[in-house]
Amino acid sequence: MTAAIWNGATIAQSDKTIVVEGNHYFPPGSVNMEFLRPSATTSVCPWKGAARYHSLVVDGETNVDAAWYYPKPSAAAANIESYVAFWKGVEVN
Repeated sequence: MTAAIWNGATIAQSDKTIVVEGNHYFPPGSVNMEFLRPSATTSVCPWKGAARYHSLVVDGETNVDAAWYYPKPSAAAANIESYVAFWKGVEVN
């Protein structure tokens, strides 16, 4: 079982993550959405497509843009559509 933990809270947990470029992508249903807040931030990966971001909010603390996902990835990354990955101090193990 792989978990994403930040500020003492389990943000996501699954035994069905997909690892791409060293990042665990969690299935949408395994993410505790109460900790995520939409962000206006976007980025583009040359082969995965356009990413969208969420900030994490736990116990009044915010980790800006610490989660990302690909709502409409390229065909090469179709297997991670809407899956969520983490960074910026989120512990994934």
